[in-house]
Amino acid sequence: MYLIERYIMDGTRRLVMIIVGFLIFIFASYSAQRYLTDAANGTLALQAVLDIVFYKVLIALEMLLPVGLYVSVAIALGQLYNDSEITAMYAAGCSPLRLYKAVLILAVPLGILVTVLSMYGRPWAYAQIYQIKLQSQSELDVGHLQAGKFNISDNGRMILAGHIDPGSQRLSDALIYTLSGGKSHVYKAHTVEVTDPSPITPSVVLHAGTAYTLEHTGTDDKEQIYNNLKLQLKPLDQSADVKSKSASAAELGRSSNPVDIAELQWRESRGINAVLMALLAVALSRTKPREGRFATLFPLAVLFTVIFYGGNICRTLVANGSLNVFPGLWLVPLIMSIGVLILIARELSLLQKLIR
Repeated sequence: MYLIERYIMDGTRRLVMIIVGFLIFIFASYSAQRYLTDAANGTLALQAVLDIVFYKVLIALEMLLPVGLYVSVAIALGQLYNDSEITAMYAAGCSPLRLYKAVLILAVPLGILVTVLSMYGRPWAYAQIYQIKLQSQSELDVGHLQAGKFNISDNGRMILAGHIDPGSQRLSDALIYTLSGGKSHVYKAHTVEVTDPSPITPSVVLHAGTAYTLEHTGTDDKEQIYNNLKLQLKPLDQSADVKSKSASAAELGRSSNPVDIAELQWRESRGINAVLMALLAVALSRTKPREGRFATLFPLAVLFTVIFYGGNICRTLVANGSLNVFPGLWLVPLIMSIGVLILIARELSLLQKLIR
């Protein structure tokens, strides 16, 4: 490998490790704070927080790694431009394509890693998170319910209890709210005995209370006074979005559901996007003398925002059928590829003018 390529790669590689490490720390801290709040509110068991944060970081790597490389390339080359080292390379007859070659040597392996993470690590992590929530987030798990607070689950069920006895699986002065079939169901009981805390088949027995059924569209509300009422509650369902994210690539490939197609295209395009972002950073890292190596960070930040939200918008449009499957999410990489070719041609034309 040539000296110039090694020199550029060494400086970029160090920055990638520093920036990605910093981004992982920030993201993990934010995720931990979010899920610790859920644990404090009684909607998630405390011991599950660390596991979920780990899986969330694994999912986020498909975005953090490309961002780390993107910013690192911009800063490293910006420093070389600021120190006039690239100007000296051009004066010695070095082609701008060697800058792209050095970055490609780093970007291609990273793009392959991102593709593997997105295709296999992402669905596995989402499946693990769902299983943890399924086991831990059941609001009938008396072990993590909190007295005097509204304990709310993902499917909208709410439990409020004046006193909780984990040993006997009983709630006192309890209120249970559920929603199903366009009706709200409210159960007020002196005591509630949890007979099955499973999120799949949750059931309770209510003693001495009143049940209310409230129609959302009509006036056929009902009231029932009971002494002992066995109640089978609605299970914790997995949303269509979660099912799509946790499905394997093979399952998504066999599906004709637009949501699944959008998810598969998202996974397939992550690695290519990472490589193209790094190449765009090469072209946009050029700075004028004494401008400083951070002078291009603002346009690079704007470009990243456009790429990120452009991908999300295309994904949403494919999922709801507003955008054809082809080009679908590949529209963003296609536009990025055209942009890279235009910028490379511009670099070569500028070099030819300098030579003349």
